[in-house]
Amino acid sequence: MPTIYEQERTLEREVADAIHERLPEVEVLALELVSPARFCVYIDSPQGVDLAVCERVSHRLRDEGFNNRYAIDVSSPGSERPLRTPAHFAGVVGRRVAVRTVEPIDGAKRFRGQVLAADDNAVSLEPNGAGAAVLIPYEKIVRGNLIDEGSER
Repeated sequence: MPTIYEQERTLEREVADAIHERLPEVEVLALELVSPARFCVYIDSPQGVDLAVCERVSHRLRDEGFNNRYAIDVSSPGSERPLRTPAHFAGVVGRRVAVRTVEPIDGAKRFRGQVLAADDNAVSLEPNGAGAAVLIPYEKIVRGNLIDEGSER
């Protein structure tokens, strides 16, 4: 039986393909299974995400029958935008992120720190602003999010 992580990745590909077919300007940033019967898809577009864009995506997913299996939430990325791909991480070099991995790396599965570099295979983080850099391969990342530095104290 596939793990939740594997189920999310499969469903994310299906949803991204369905959206891209009719709404090529909309990027699926991430998909998270909120429960076995509900998912939230995070989207972005060059013009930004407003209610109208979310409605178009919801209608597209309904037309494709996803609502027969799941309740669907469509969301803008927000200030703590999801990060999953090499391009996402490359776009936030120098910023702080939170990353959770599917298995331990250097004894840990949760990391917070500044993105030092991001190439096609892995992201390099400086944990909590100090210490040795940690190299995290993308295929090991379950969740990654930008940290809203304005809300940290």
